[in-house]
Amino acid sequence: MKRYFRYFVEIFVLYFLEYSSFQSLLNMKVRPSVAIIEGDKVLLMRYRYGEADVFNLPGGNTDPGETLVETLQRELVEELGIEIAVEELLLTGEVILPQQKTDVLHCVFRAKITQGIPVLNPVETSSLEVLWKNIDDLADLEMYPNVGFMLQQQLNSSSKTSTYVGKIPQRWH
Repeated sequence: MKRYFRYFVEIFVLYFLEYSSFQSLLNMKVRPSVAIIEGDKVLLMRYRYGEADVFNLPGGNTDPGETLVETLQRELVEELGIEIAVEELLLTGEVILPQQKTDVLHCVFRAKITQGIPVLNPVETSSLEVLWKNIDDLADLEMYPNVGFMLQQQLNSSSKTSTYVGKIPQRWH
């Protein structure tokens, strides 16, 4: 009898783990962003959370029926007034914080500006500033998602393959 009970418990635990992982996936939001590089600088947006300056790569949340590339093109026109050409995927990873309602899968692409000069549109973003930062300074910045070091490595490498970074260690503000 004990063997059957143990077998039942093992099946239940496996089912629960698979189901909870599936539920987590269903609740995961996808947020694409872009690394726009000019020379040795990358375009960032600065936000203020409490006493902390937090830097983001430009991007945003998808609307229903939108591809990731369409999302990026729309968001950058709305928030910065620029048109972009989205290139290769650089890295992906998840931010999983118990304080957030949903987990977030971040997808960072390389992109180039094809038209316009980045200027904040305060109607579309709560960002305080758009600025160019040295690629070599990314690891020292507080970013959301916290991919500064990984992105710096990817941009300084000659590799053209994207990197899955897994769970991104993120500070909560």
